[in-house]
Amino acid sequence: MKRIYAILVVVLSAFVLSVRVQAFAAGQVANAQEIPATAISEEAESQGGENPVDVKGIVFGHIGDSYEWHITTWGDVHVTIPLPVIVYSEISGWHFFMSSRLEENEGSYEGLTIAPAGSRYEGKLVEYDAEGNEVRPWDFSITKVSFALLINSFILLLVILGVARWYRKKPLESPAPKGFVGFMEMFIMMVNDDIIKSCIGPKYRKFAPYLLTAFFFIFINNLMGLVPFFPGGANVTGNIAITMVLAICTFLAVNIFGTKAYWKDIFWPDVPWWLKVPIPMMPLIEFFGVFTKPFALMIRLFANMLAGHMAMLVLTCLIFISASMGPLLNGTLTVASVAFNIFMNALELLVAFIQAYVFTMLSAVFIGLAQIEEHGHQTEVGVKE
Repeated sequence: MKRIYAILVVVLSAFVLSVRVQAFAAGQVANAQEIPATAISEEAESQGGENPVDVKGIVFGHIGDSYEWHITTWGDVHVTIPLPVIVYSEISGWHFFMSSRLEENEGSYEGLTIAPAGSRYEGKLVEYDAEGNEVRPWDFSITKVSFALLINSFILLLVILGVARWYRKKPLESPAPKGFVGFMEMFIMMVNDDIIKSCIGPKYRKFAPYLLTAFFFIFINNLMGLVPFFPGGANVTGNIAITMVLAICTFLAVNIFGTKAYWKDIFWPDVPWWLKVPIPMMPLIEFFGVFTKPFALMIRLFANMLAGHMAMLVLTCLIFISASMGPLLNGTLTVASVAFNIFMNALELLVAFIQAYVFTMLSAVFIGLAQIEEHGHQTEVGVKE
C-alpha cells in the first residue's frame, strides 16, 4: 500500500510540474508577446520564417515587477488583476487609481506614463516636466511583487498561528501531534536545533524568533514562486529589494547585539602590530567585512532564485523559437524542453529549501561570531571551552 501511495505521489507531482510547464508556455509567453500562442507559427510564416519570439522580453517580463497581475490569456483576451496605484508627485500631488486605468489609456493616466523600453525608468511610472524631461515621482503602489508578498505573509501567519493554536488547546501531557502539526513541529525543531542553536550557542533564544521567521518566510515565498497559477508564480525572492531587506535585518541583528569582544576584534584585531599601525590595514579589512557579509547574503539568495526562473523560461521559449523550423525539429525540442522543465521544477523544489536553509545558517553563523566573549568563555560558534 505504501508503494502504491508513493507511485501516486510521483505521478501527481509529474502532472503538476507538466501543468506548470504548459502554464508558462501558453500563458507567460503569449502574454509577453501580446498574441495568442497558436498564432505564433502563422506570424513566423508571414515574416518569411523569421523568429518573432522576443526571448529577452519574455524572460524579463516574467521575472520583473508590474502594476497588474496577469492571470492567463484566452485568445485575444488578457485576464489580469488590476492593482492600486499610489503615487505622490511634486508637480501634480497625490494620485490614487487602479492600474486598469493605465491599460485603458494606453499606458498613461492623469499625466503619469509608464516609461517605454530603453528609458532610464523602463516599466515604471514617470511624468514629464515643462522641459520634457522624465521625472520619477514617489511610488507607493501595490505592485505584483508587493501583492504576492502580502499574500505569502498571510499564508505564513495562517500556518504558524494554526500550529500555535493546536498547542494552546492541548495539555502538556498530551501525546506528540500527528499530521500537519507534527510535520511542522519536526520542521521547526530541525531549524531551531540544527541551525540556530548549533551556530549561535547558549544565547540562541534571543535570536531564534527572527531566524525562524526568516527561514519560513523565504521557504514559503520560494514555494509560492513555483506555483503556476494565482496566487503563485510571482518572483518574490528573486527581487533584490526583498533580499536586501532580509540582509539588512541580519546586519542589524549582528551589529546591534554584538559584544565588546566582537567590536574589539574588528577595530583592534589580534594580529602583529605592524598590520595595525601606522596604517590600519587589518582594522579596515575587518570593518569592510561588516558590510560584505550581508551583501553576500543578499546577492546569493537573489541570484539563485532569479536564475532558476530564467532557466525555466528560456527552456520554455525553445518550443516557440523552433516553431518555424519544421515539425521534426520543433517536436524534438518541445519534448526536450518539457523534460528539462520537469527536471528544473524538481530541482527548484530542492533549491527552495536549500536557499532558505543557507540564508538562515549563514545569518546564525554571523550572529554567533558577534557573540564571542573575552578570556575564552565562548568560542566563535558559541560553544563554551
